Amino acid sequence: MSELVSTPDRELRDNDLDHSELSARLIGLWHTPSGWLGRLATVDHKVVGKRYILTAFAFLALGGILAVLMRLQLSGAERKLLSPDLYNQVFTMHGSTMMFLFAVPVMKAFAVYFVPLMVGTRNIAFPRLNAFSYWIFLFGGCFLWGSFLFNAGPDIGWFAYVPLSSLQFNPSKRADVWAQMITFTEVAALAVAVEIVVTVFKQRAVGMTLDRIPIYVWAMLVTAFLVLFAMPSVMIASTTLILDRLVNTHFYDTASGGNVLLWQHLFWFFGHPEVYIIFIPATGMVSMLVATFARRPVVGYTVIVLSLIATGFLSFGLWVHHMFATGLPQLGASMFTASSMLIAVPSGLQIFCWLATLWDGRPVYRTPLLFVLGFIAIFVLGGLSGVMVASVPIDMQVHDTYFVVAHFHYVLIGGAVFPLIGALYYWFPKITGRMLSERLGRWNFWLAFIGFNIGFFPMHILGLMGMPRRVYTYTPEMGWDHLNLLSSTGGVVFATSFVLLIFNVIHSLRRGELAGDNPWDASTLEWATSSPPPPYNFSRIPVVTHRDPLWADAGNLPVVAGLSVERREVLLSSVADAEPHTRESSPEPSIWPLLTAIATTIFFIGSIFTPWAVVWGTPPIAAALIGWFWPSGTKEDEE
Repeated sequence: MSELVSTPDRELRDNDLDHSELSARLIGLWHTPSGWLGRLATVDHKVVGKRYILTAFAFLALGGILAVLMRLQLSGAERKLLSPDLYNQVFTMHGSTMMFLFAVPVMKAFAVYFVPLMVGTRNIAFPRLNAFSYWIFLFGGCFLWGSFLFNAGPDIGWFAYVPLSSLQFNPSKRADVWAQMITFTEVAALAVAVEIVVTVFKQRAVGMTLDRIPIYVWAMLVTAFLVLFAMPSVMIASTTLILDRLVNTHFYDTASGGNVLLWQHLFWFFGHPEVYIIFIPATGMVSMLVATFARRPVVGYTVIVLSLIATGFLSFGLWVHHMFATGLPQLGASMFTASSMLIAVPSGLQIFCWLATLWDGRPVYRTPLLFVLGFIAIFVLGGLSGVMVASVPIDMQVHDTYFVVAHFHYVLIGGAVFPLIGALYYWFPKITGRMLSERLGRWNFWLAFIGFNIGFFPMHILGLMGMPRRVYTYTPEMGWDHLNLLSSTGGVVFATSFVLLIFNVIHSLRRGELAGDNPWDASTLEWATSSPPPPYNFSRIPVVTHRDPLWADAGNLPVVAGLSVERREVLLSSVADAEPHTRESSPEPSIWPLLTAIATTIFFIGSIFTPWAVVWGTPPIAAALIGWFWPSGTKEDEE
């Protein structure tokens, strides 16, 4: 144990106590207060992370139900299960829920839980902001679904093209609901991005230099920067749309000098990086799972990290390939075609590194690794169709057909959901202390893999046969019946796999095998704590001397001493070399983030009905922020 952090003599330090006394003292400092008010006020990143995960999966279930309804409607010609208006709402709600309320939030949810554990700190940076981000995400999702249940759900597609979403063609509040939901979710995403960047750069364990950071943490760091640079674009787009609709500005009104293509540029400048905001965390998960179950460090650590960074940079140069059918100059289209094909290179490098790791290791084929292998197969196929639609001549033929729907789902479900479910099986014992059933897990995988391919592969053929997306019915003469029935059957099988997953989770929470601290014999720091982790994560902050610390130090992990046990403290370190240089107080639980989120929710919802909500909604937010940041008069404030 090294004493690398100095502290005033009058403060009790962690190295002044034995292990049992230290644990008792830290639990008293870091535990979530009892009672409903304490649970609402918690700032523990693990509690907030679990709430994020559960809420995101709840939205996945809702979006999945809508997907099943759409597939039942399209399973045969001229079915009348859904009316045209309801189908448009269901279609929009499905896409918006999956993209904005599940895919992006669930990736940051796992990061909120695991990044602080992986970098060896006691809490995430800005924990009150973290609590606020969850509440604003929850309220935004409830606002969207509450509107849908009252027949005011958006009906403009998940990318809300103008002029379809303009006041002239959509005079109800449905488009406003969609646009303001974007504001809710993007505020939450931006908050988490800031927290991840600061946590990774400033709160890493001593010795965790940049070349020792776990690949998953690298993936989340790159993702956080993508969020910071991409999300403001869609927030500008949604805000200007609300202004056009509410106060009669003319950003997208061509008759008054506006430009409808401006919406597409703003939206897709965010929309294509968003694909990688979802995909890059999934590749980080795959790297962690492959290394653990191959029983060796991942091959090409530097190559994978540089590939993640390159993917992040290149993702901002692809957005126009969604707009090839809008009449772009040929030179511009050629450049974006080249960029769209080039981004396949870093992804391909990662796949080769994973395969080399499995080839050179001693693979243990447990359920998490099965989902990784399924991901590789599906994502490669989705990537091939992505290279096809990146070509202007092919894209002009299949644009807005079910071929694009198939490609989109192969990339996002194969590229994100399969790794995510694998990661859930992998990290479930760390979160709960119990193992998921391996037998049910294998059934879960095969149902998901078979059902997915039966459900979505026929859509490629339907698209080549001319079936357009966003249609709620078709005539028998089109000849699409059999393939649509096959696709709907596969969709039901795929949905059944999630029912089995839910059953596995519930059953394992009650009767699952006790996991122990490190049931997979993994190498990263989150497995150096108990399962589930204590409120303080680490009784003493670890010292990292290797890229795979638990394998290298084999149960004798060195630690650093000197943090106070009289108040919440985290250790701050240098950006490049993770050398300790100061201690920082970590905020106590507070109800003010929740109150600020409530005030912000009233402000956002009111603003789509009247501009005066901006005026009258500002003072409550200001009052809540004053309460949030008001000095508490603690012992630290007196020093």
